[in-house]
Amino acid sequence: MKVSPLCLGAMMFGLKTPEPESIAMIERALDHGLNFIDTANVYAGGESERIVGRALAAGGRRARTVLATKLHFPTSPDDPNARGNSRRNIIAACESSLRRLQTDWIDLYQLHRSQSNVPIDETLRALDDLIRAGKVRYAGTSTFPAWQIVESLWASRELGLHRFVSEQPAYSLLDRTIEREVVPAAQTFGMALIPWSPLAGGLLTGKYARDGIPREEGRWASGRDFTGRRTNDEMHPVIERVRELAREKGCTPGQLALAWCMHQPGITAPICGPRTLEQLEDNLGALAVHVSDGDRLRLDEVAPPRSVTVTYYDNAAGADFGPHLHRW
Repeated sequence: MKVSPLCLGAMMFGLKTPEPESIAMIERALDHGLNFIDTANVYAGGESERIVGRALAAGGRRARTVLATKLHFPTSPDDPNARGNSRRNIIAACESSLRRLQTDWIDLYQLHRSQSNVPIDETLRALDDLIRAGKVRYAGTSTFPAWQIVESLWASRELGLHRFVSEQPAYSLLDRTIEREVVPAAQTFGMALIPWSPLAGGLLTGKYARDGIPREEGRWASGRDFTGRRTNDEMHPVIERVRELAREKGCTPGQLALAWCMHQPGITAPICGPRTLEQLEDNLGALAVHVSDGDRLRLDEVAPPRSVTVTYYDNAAGADFGPHLHRW
């Protein structure tokens, strides 16, 4: 299955972005050549999936779009089974997502996080049943450590089940953690990597000043993002180098950071998550930005390979996302 080198992330749709603008953004992305959209059943309480479904239902767009969604996080505060990677939740969550997305199949169905107390074979068998039933084409993971990726591949081979074909990790110039083990594992076993937060939550767009005064309002304007993660002084040399290279190339810092991620070894398609049509237009400009080996070396000087400055990967697996998202 072939996807465009950039994926449109729909996390803001129905949350920060109203439906008319969300639909206009989907149409613009598809018209620009993107064929890959990623959402999740918990984004905006399911409204993101509904908006994506309504947009793709018009004009025959669904047939030519690779549609990805995710499950794992709680969808009901009162039902302890409406969460996690159990067979019960996987089957129920898939049926609900299909209804919201107004489609008969999901191209890529991903586990939003791992769950240590559910046997991986239970999870894989449920996904395998959905694939055999034609409701899911492929299965993937998100924010899995390398050892769990390899464990799942081993279980699939041992049990004759469909395997995970992709991993969706956090990855940017401010968090290169996955280069330690996840990228080598994906390359060894032929898995696609679909990074989220390639702009580090907007930090790499250059709109936040070194003195702590925001250049404009945004998720880091207070020095923290919505999960409570903090900015730090170590990020500024990286951001300044991105700005410097972007000026030389005649592009925006965000476009350069996206292009860098897009062309890193092992990467299939970074996920951009624009909030406005203007931000989407800027993201699309990254498709025309060339990153040379010399550019990579200059960026490596301030953001060394396998390093982490502002971490997403290590902090993204648990309680930061709400009181019901603990490992249980």
